[in-house]
Amino acid sequence: MTAPYRPSLDEISAARARISPYVRRTPMVHLDLGLPDRQIFLKLETLSPIGAFKLRPALNALLSRDRETLARGVATTSSGNMAYGMAWAASRLGVPMAAYMYSGAPQTKIDGVRRLGGEVRFISMETWWQYIIGAERPDFPELLINPVTDQAVLSGNGSIGMEIVEDLPEVNVVLTPYGGGSMTTGVASAVKALRPEAKVFAVEDENAAPVTAALAAGRIVDIETRPSFIKSIGGPSLVPQLWPVARELIDGAVQVSLEQVTEAMRLLFTKSKVVAEGAGAASLAAALTSEHARGNIVCVISGGNIDAAAYAAVLAGNIPVP
Repeated sequence: MTAPYRPSLDEISAARARISPYVRRTPMVHLDLGLPDRQIFLKLETLSPIGAFKLRPALNALLSRDRETLARGVATTSSGNMAYGMAWAASRLGVPMAAYMYSGAPQTKIDGVRRLGGEVRFISMETWWQYIIGAERPDFPELLINPVTDQAVLSGNGSIGMEIVEDLPEVNVVLTPYGGGSMTTGVASAVKALRPEAKVFAVEDENAAPVTAALAAGRIVDIETRPSFIKSIGGPSLVPQLWPVARELIDGAVQVSLEQVTEAMRLLFTKSKVVAEGAGAASLAAALTSEHARGNIVCVISGGNIDAAAYAAVLAGNIPVP
């Protein structure tokens, strides 16, 4: 596996141009809460055609390859949204697609992959993680695109950061949910290039916060995780190939609780009529609670693909059972 690096503005601009025929610019809206020390803005990746930001990296990963390379199809490893995005991209380009997912992935994302013609191959959580970090690879003929370390993935995610600074040149803080780290790294690459004084923070579920642990220890550490309905962020450790790049770009990590995340989900619905999954609302939870959240804050609302029963539980004032 080739080590990823910080994508340049030229690479991000090229990715943005490449995907623009397929992905419209997502809006940024002001969430007026009357707070004296911060103005909160929402970057609504929920309004992507698949309801999540992952369409950007998936499209760029495919459009960056030649047709001969894609002839046997593509595959990716995903907890849901990257598989969904790859299925959408592959269907538009006429490429066979398969997703390696674990059985606990949200059903709405599994259904989305299948509806677009993708094949879902269930694997254990342990095997899934080994594929993510590149320790193992499936023995199948498709081109396997890593959802975290593929360079085209990082550049595609950087397009979000470019749009943020264009829409809010005076941005002070950007909050991004941190799963594998590809979105945070891509977004931060663009933001830091265009507005070096802006701060970028990784947002984590306190039940699985490997970034916080790594920053405290000065190295990647394995952590104990607790069950959570939030599926797209957190994990037992960090992806080692990407962490050196992410570590140089981020200004810290913010942990949020399930209570804070579900409150943010309800706030998004009542104030802005935005449906967000747990990971998508985590950045707003951080904006409302973190000591770092001051000035003009942009929350990347990364996705809105949540199972109906779980979302109903949140709107009813509860925390969904994992």
